[in-house]
Order: sequence, then C-alpha cells, then structure tokens
Amino acid sequence: MTPLQVKVNTPSGEIILETGKLASQANGAVTVQLKGTVVLVTACMSKEAQDTDFFPLTVDYQEKTYAAGKIPGGFFKREGKPKEIEILSARVVDRSIRPLFPSELRNSVQIVCVVLSSDAENDPDVLAINGASAALTISDIPFQEPVGAIRVGRNSQGFIINPTYAQREASPLDIIVTANKEKILMIEAKADQEKEEVILEAIKFAHNYIKDLITAQEELRKKVGREKVVPQLFKVEPSILNNIKEEITPFLEELYKKETKEERFQLRKELLEKLKEKEEFKDIEESLLKYGLEKLEKEFVRKKILTEKIRPDKRKPSELRPIWCEVGVLPRTHGSAIFTRGQTQSLAVTTLGTTSDEQMIEALEGQTFKHFMLHYSFPPFSVGEVSPLRAPSRREIGHGALAEKALEAVIPKKDRFPYTIRVVSEILESNGSSSMASVCAATLSLMDAGVPIQEPVAGIALGLIKEENQHLILVDIAGIEDHSGDMDFKIAGTKKGITAIQLDLKISGIDYPLIQEALSKALEVRLQILEKMLKTLAKPRTNISEYAPKIKTLKINPEKIGELIGPGGRTIRKIINQAEVSVDIDDEKGEVTISAETQEALEKGMKMIEEITQDLEVGKVYTAKVTRITSFGAFCEIKPGKLGLLHISEISPNFVKNVSDYLKEGDVIKVKILQIDQQGKITLSKKQADEENR
Repeated sequence: MTPLQVKVNTPSGEIILETGKLASQANGAVTVQLKGTVVLVTACMSKEAQDTDFFPLTVDYQEKTYAAGKIPGGFFKREGKPKEIEILSARVVDRSIRPLFPSELRNSVQIVCVVLSSDAENDPDVLAINGASAALTISDIPFQEPVGAIRVGRNSQGFIINPTYAQREASPLDIIVTANKEKILMIEAKADQEKEEVILEAIKFAHNYIKDLITAQEELRKKVGREKVVPQLFKVEPSILNNIKEEITPFLEELYKKETKEERFQLRKELLEKLKEKEEFKDIEESLLKYGLEKLEKEFVRKKILTEKIRPDKRKPSELRPIWCEVGVLPRTHGSAIFTRGQTQSLAVTTLGTTSDEQMIEALEGQTFKHFMLHYSFPPFSVGEVSPLRAPSRREIGHGALAEKALEAVIPKKDRFPYTIRVVSEILESNGSSSMASVCAATLSLMDAGVPIQEPVAGIALGLIKEENQHLILVDIAGIEDHSGDMDFKIAGTKKGITAIQLDLKISGIDYPLIQEALSKALEVRLQILEKMLKTLAKPRTNISEYAPKIKTLKINPEKIGELIGPGGRTIRKIINQAEVSVDIDDEKGEVTISAETQEALEKGMKMIEEITQDLEVGKVYTAKVTRITSFGAFCEIKPGKLGLLHISEISPNFVKNVSDYLKEGDVIKVKILQIDQQGKITLSKKQADEENR
C-alpha cells in the first residue's frame, strides 16, 4: 500500500498521521508525529473469541531508548520490564478507547504503542492516544468511532495546546482530554489548586482542537479504511435471559437490600447454584448463566437507583458513607494515619529521608529526581480473597500515581523542607474509591509526620447512572455502584481548588453540563470530608518525629567545594566518619545538605563543614592542630588542608630556645592569624592568642 498522510495544524505544531509504510500485517497501523517525536501504534485482534467473562483488551506502551539517541543502562543493555511512565501512558491510552468497543466482544485486542523518536520536548503519550484511535478506525476491528486527545497547560497568557516539557514544568495545570466530536470520554489532570471553572474551560479549549484530529482520522478511514468484521459476541439468547429473569426476579430486591458486599456475594452465589440445578439450564454453560445473572442484576440496580433515588446501602445520591480517622497509630514510624470511609480503609505511612533517598527517573527527555513519592498497595485480603503477593500491578501503580498527583501541589519545596518524602498507602479494606481514600489518609499521615503541606487534600469518586434523557450522579460510590454504573470520576483537591482528576467512562462520552454538575458536587463533598479530617488533626505537627533523620542545608561559596571535598575526597570522608553524618553537595547552587540520626552528630558535622568553608580572617583566633615541629617553629593545621607557620618567636612571650619544649605534634592550641600573603601563606601567633584569652 502506498503510504498516506493526513496533517492537522495545531498551535504546538503540525501533527502528522501516516499509514501504509510500517507494520502492514497488523489490522491497523499508524505513525503519529509532532516535530521530532514519532510514535508507531498498531492494533491487532485475535481470530477466535476467548473463553472469558470480560473484553480482553491489552494496551502496551514502550519508550525505546534509541528514540532519544541513548543506550540502555544495566548489564544487558536493552529495554526490560515496563517503567512506571510506560505503564501510566498505557493506562491513559486504554481508558481513552475501551468504552468504544462492543462490551460483549471476547476476541483479544492488543494495542502496541512504540516511541520511535523523541525530541525531548513533546510528550509521546497524547500522540499514542490519537494513534491508537486512528489505527482502530482504519482497521477491521469493531470500534465505534474515532476519538482525539489533546494536552492543555496554562501560563499568564492563557491555555497552551500540547505544551512542551519545559512549559509543563511552569504550568499550574496539566490536563489530558480525550473526546469524540460531541462528548468527553477521558480526563487525566494534575493541577495547582485550580478552580472548577478553569478546569471546565480547559476541557472546552482542548475539545476545539480534538475535533480537527477526529476529522483527520475520518479522512484517513475514507481513503484506506477496511470493512469492519462482525465477530461472534458473548450474548445470552433472549429466551434464556427471560427464563433466568423469571427465576431470579423475586430475589433481586433481596439482593439489592444487602448492605455489605459479602452478603451480596453470598446470595449471588446461591442464586447461581439454583439456576444450575434447574432442568432448563442443564445444558447451558455456567459462564452464560453467570453473565445473564450479572446483566439482570445490573439492570435492576440501575433502575432502582434512578427511579427511587435510594442506593443499595440506603444512602441518598449525594450522601457520604460514614468516615472515621485516626493519626499516630504506629509508634516507630515518622507519621501514620488511618482513613476509613464505609468499607474502604487506607493506612498511610510517611517516611522522611535524605537527598540520597530521592528517586532517580531515567526518561527519554532526560534524568530527573523525585523527592516526593506515594506508593499504593492493594493486598488480596483487602477484598477477602486469596492470591499470591507479587510485584505492584498496573492498577496499583496507576492508583499510586493518581494519589501522588493529588498531593504534589501542596508538598513543600526542598528549600523549605529538605527531606525526601515517601508515603505508602496500605489498602486494608476495599469497597470502592480506595485511591481517593489514599489521598485522605496520606494527607493526615503527612501532617502527623510534621510535613508543612500548604493545604490539606481530600478526594472523592463520583458515579453516574444514565438512561436516555435521565441521569443521576452518585457521590462516594461503592463497589456495586462502580460495577453497575457508567462513570468513575475521581476528583481531589483542597478548599482552594482541584489538584487531580481522573475520569473513566463505560459509555461513549458525557457533556459539559454533566461535567460541571460533577465538579460542583465534588467541591461540596470535598469540603465535608476535609472538615471531618481536620477534626482529627487540624494542622501539621510543629516538630518531626524523633525517629526521623535530622537535616540541615548550608549555603557555601561554590569555590570552597573543592576544599570541602579535599584531595581524593579525603576531607569529606573524614567529616562523614568522624561526625557520623551523610553529606550531599550541590555544586551549582553551592548547597551542602547534612543529615544525621541525632542532633549532636548533625551539629558536629555542621561545625566541621563551617570551619572548612569559612574564609580565614587576619586578626581572628582559631583552634589549630600542630602537625610538624621544626627548628624555627611549628606548622599548624587551622582547618583541613590549611596550614600556617607559627614562628618560634610567636610561641611564647618568654624566650624559646627549643620549640619541642613548648609544643609537640598533635597538640591542639589557640592561634591568631597575623598575616595571609598574596601566595596564601599564613603566619600565626600563639602568644597573642593566649593574651586575648586571658
């Protein structure tokens, strides 16, 4: 096939979509280019349906180091398991396209996004979303309609389309929006306490440019698009579904009234067993019976909530589950807190470390360091299940990144609080919205640790039941509402504004009024949650834990850094060993960070560093160590690497015949600097120092 291109002009540059040159055996393959960044996206579907009760969609995202002209580190010198940034980018692509497949599709679909070239300015993730949509649109894979994605930043002049890495660093807003021509499908945002109105305007701003990207994909489809296949969908015959409905309808009301998920699970299990025992269902696969049962239960739950405005746990649509909090729950950690909302519970633990504990991030755009990390752990016991403990899952990495995003805006800068901060959220119980519980627990844990956060942060997840022209937004969704509903809209922020957003949908989009309604409800509920949290701990503790390392940052003359390090690092090693401290030096800023386990060790290390880095002054008295005796005097070390001559005539007011009668090597004495000549040679006097000390 002859390569074919379509181009879209945007304020950030021309976006080029091309097909027909690469990966021609895939069902669909497109390269997307913005300036020097190029992403290849392929879409493939298995020939046969899989024996599973869900749609098996897999999205993989790879950043090849050759894209930035680099060779991977490590022994093998090749790419290994996915990095965190690759997992997060894959999840953003997945969430953008998943609602647009037939829910009953059971053929495996795999999207592979490969970053082939990176200019270290333009992020490939948004290009990957557009590429995934384009590859699916021109392929024969069932896919409802093309979507487009745009990232929006902000500066003093207004919004920025697809900002560069440098622009994003200075922007108080970083939001990715995926949409079709009419509605919004996915949002991923990090913000510095932005108002709801600003967020909504940013979404609308992005949507204007998204429409052009969709038009380009439609043009591509007209020229090279393949006819869509009609796969066998996983469906229950209407007659069988009616029979199942007759059997279980009397029990659906009882199922709905169960207040805990354990009770619902048990009754659901009993209903399935009853169906299997019925003669008319003997020849029907259990997976179909289970699917039919879940489908009917979901329809019943949706109708019940929408018509009666009462939820399975008896709450009103805008009502929170009961909340309780506790801080300082672990005796030897630096900070800890429990946040429980209904049957969802997070134990957050804060640890304070030194500069050496920062996380080094190797990315295509360069190397960076993180001094704040939040990790999310979801053990199987949190949902009463048995499962082997493995490395963090993609879901755990995604939830941790969202909670980290939510708190990033309020974490103090290093010049104010020089600690590396790690928060771990242990989900001990889960029934919906555990990532937002992590945000609340982490806030309290940070405050318990004495971290001077700018503002407390709380998070909430909103759900949606939508049927034709009727909809109902649900606040603080539980698991059954998440499963039966159309939306999971997570919003975190302070009393001043929003810090993070994540919107996932099961339907093909929501409109602006609905988004505005959700943002307003989230603000109202967020303030309620913050009020409950602050009753437990009103503000950060004034002192950090006694078990946390003691840290101090000193400003020194950058020209003194070589002197501080010493020949072959001897001077700095001596300080580290003698004072029992850790020392980190920032050459560019002239900053020295000292950390120690005790205050005494910290002060000793600081004193040694100050003695070395301070400028010597004529006429000032110093403590010195005698290092060598000669016939004409003694050489004394005033500070590491700095020797001065104490002439025999300056040892004592009395006549000195032999220097060794008054001094020996290793003596520590007081000396006064008499002169520092142009060559830096120092002349000392002991007798004048003694006179001043009388």
